[in-house]
Amino acid sequence: MSAARRRGQYALRRAVRPAAAVLVLALLVLADRAGLFGRAPQPDVETYDAGVFRVVRVVDGDTLDVDTPDTVTGRAHTRIRLWGVDTPETTKPDARPQHFGPQASAFTRRCCRGKPVRLELVKGKTRGKYKRLLAYVHLPDGTMLNAELIAAGFGYADPRFVHPRLGEFARLQRKAMREKRGLWKNVRPDDLPYYYRTGRHTLDLP
Repeated sequence: MSAARRRGQYALRRAVRPAAAVLVLALLVLADRAGLFGRAPQPDVETYDAGVFRVVRVVDGDTLDVDTPDTVTGRAHTRIRLWGVDTPETTKPDARPQHFGPQASAFTRRCCRGKPVRLELVKGKTRGKYKRLLAYVHLPDGTMLNAELIAAGFGYADPRFVHPRLGEFARLQRKAMREKRGLWKNVRPDDLPYYYRTGRHTLDLP
């Protein structure tokens, strides 16, 4: 092999090695972000947690839309399902609004429609069955909408799913029941959500 050819091959190897190293590094970064080294990606947490967004629509008492595109569903707005609170239905097709449903929707609308809210997510569980973002929603005055709905008797503390404020919300509900706030003033057993009616979760009516 001629000296010129050896010099050409040597120069080629010197040029290829840095590019190969950069490619390997890029692949390692992508693998780490994909969770291949034990750290699962949490794009919802990175995108939404502690973020402040404006509420553009209130669907019902426990569901609302904020003014940022949804990174999972591709919707123009991100739909939020309030963590740990279940308000009576008002939008179910072919069904009458449930007891205190319109009042709950009106309360949420008064609290946050058109206003900036801060989202707080629970790491490891950021989406529900319908791919809605699960969040604690903090109002401009610092209060949490989820807790306010339960404390004022506009919604039920939802016992079906474990979350960090489960015990706190249950205590707020017991207080609202004792004081017959909101829906608890005239609630009947048939008005209760199915998970309280079936006996799986106990609830002593006032």
